[in-house]
Amino acid sequence: MRGFFAVGGRTLSYLDFGGPGAPLLALHGHYNEASAFAPLAEALAPRWRVIALDQRGHGESDRAEGYERDDYVADVAAFHRHLDIGPVPVLGHSLGGVNAYQYAARQSDRVSALIVEDIGAVVDCDWSFTLGLPRPVPSRQDLVAALGSAAAYLECSFRRTDGDWGFSFDVDDTVASQKALGGDHWQDWTAVACPTLLIRGTRSDELTAAHAREMITRRADGRARLVELPAGHVVHHDAPARFAAAVEEFLSAPGR
Repeated sequence: MRGFFAVGGRTLSYLDFGGPGAPLLALHGHYNEASAFAPLAEALAPRWRVIALDQRGHGESDRAEGYERDDYVADVAAFHRHLDIGPVPVLGHSLGGVNAYQYAARQSDRVSALIVEDIGAVVDCDWSFTLGLPRPVPSRQDLVAALGSAAAYLECSFRRTDGDWGFSFDVDDTVASQKALGGDHWQDWTAVACPTLLIRGTRSDELTAAHAREMITRRADGRARLVELPAGHVVHHDAPARFAAAVEEFLSAPGR
């Protein structure tokens, strides 16, 4: 089910994959949208009910004037309030991972568990790929051809507008978002108090093994653990079954 809500004069959209399970909020990365979590939602049902946000400037949500850190975190808080549910686990990939751990750090009473997929506490964004994305082309086939191997990771965001094919996100907005994402976020990461699972792809070009280990070590509460899976940066896409199993095992652990 697709839902909408208003925040700050804009409309944000989300997908509630439904079912009788306990809610799990999911936050996608750049170039993606809520629908990217459909396979995960199916794998976790019926125990977990995935509710995924189209973050500002993505999917069916409105574009925004700003894409700063506080903007994204405020959107997550508004999303959570709109759903009118208590403390929940929050999962985030890449951009969504930083948004998730910053939300968990700043509103600790609202997040019962945290899953961060392949993003660090220090982020050094490279937006050259974004700037090289194809502008609107005549057909879906042309878009797939222009993207090459990257097409599989972006296809949930393909859109047809005015006869041409492009994306549900704006390239310039994405660059602005990536610039704002970069930086040192150790203060937020180490402030997280809830049980935390960090999932890293062993072939990731975003999160090194050394940095991932440091993230676990720096969590003085001892409530964070690391799982590494044979995948690139988009672990839920490259290793969907093993990713879902890791999430399920973590969320099902007594006391986490």
